[in-house]
Amino acid sequence: MKKVNSSRQTDTNAAKELQILPKKQTWENAEAVHDELRAAILRNELPAGMILNQVHVAERLGVSRTPLREAFRMLQREGLIEGESNKRMRVAGLSLDGLEDLYAMRILLEGLAIRLTVPRLSNEAISRLEGLLKEMEKLARIEDYEAWEIPHRKFHAGLVQCAGERQRREIMRLSEHAERYRRAYTTEAPRAWAKGVKEHKAILDACIDRDPALAADRLARHYSSVVLGLLGMLAPEHEPLAVRTAMRIVASTQT
Repeated sequence: MKKVNSSRQTDTNAAKELQILPKKQTWENAEAVHDELRAAILRNELPAGMILNQVHVAERLGVSRTPLREAFRMLQREGLIEGESNKRMRVAGLSLDGLEDLYAMRILLEGLAIRLTVPRLSNEAISRLEGLLKEMEKLARIEDYEAWEIPHRKFHAGLVQCAGERQRREIMRLSEHAERYRRAYTTEAPRAWAKGVKEHKAILDACIDRDPALAADRLARHYSSVVLGLLGMLAPEHEPLAVRTAMRIVASTQT
């Protein structure tokens, strides 16, 4: 999570890191270029602070400058890259305000979605969630983040599967934006793996008991753990007002 300085050495390192990107003969459109770069940023393959030189990126991807500039504009609108000098862009850092806003939104939206879902979960759906949790626990023991993230995403999607389609789309978008924060917390915060196993099990237990309010409260506490864990490493003095307020809203609606 350290910042990258803009220097000749940085450009050299950036050129090496660009090797993760695929080179293609043709790209369908600027959206396809955007999607490839966006995925690499969210997976932290293009890390926070990295300089993105248009010439180097265009050469690596095998794309012309026009669709690349449009892809950069799209990424900039999403807050994933920032303007730099000499027509270069920088991968946006992990922002405290961004972290707090993102997780406050997730707490509120997914708190509603899980409340709508829990009463409608079938026995088969519960069994699928139990299977995913077992897979997550197995992978957490060996701390394999890349493999763990697959059942983890499915598990969280299963918790909100009965919400409306628009809600689920927005939840997925916010989850994708949370990828860099989630990865940093899970792989770097002390005891994050063990804490995550315990919290996911508590959420599932509330679902099995068909208690939507408790499931929403435990999901909110799980997300707050990510925020507080990262703040503990990055800015212990920061007070996450938005997240605490969102949690109070979720708690106040318990019956």
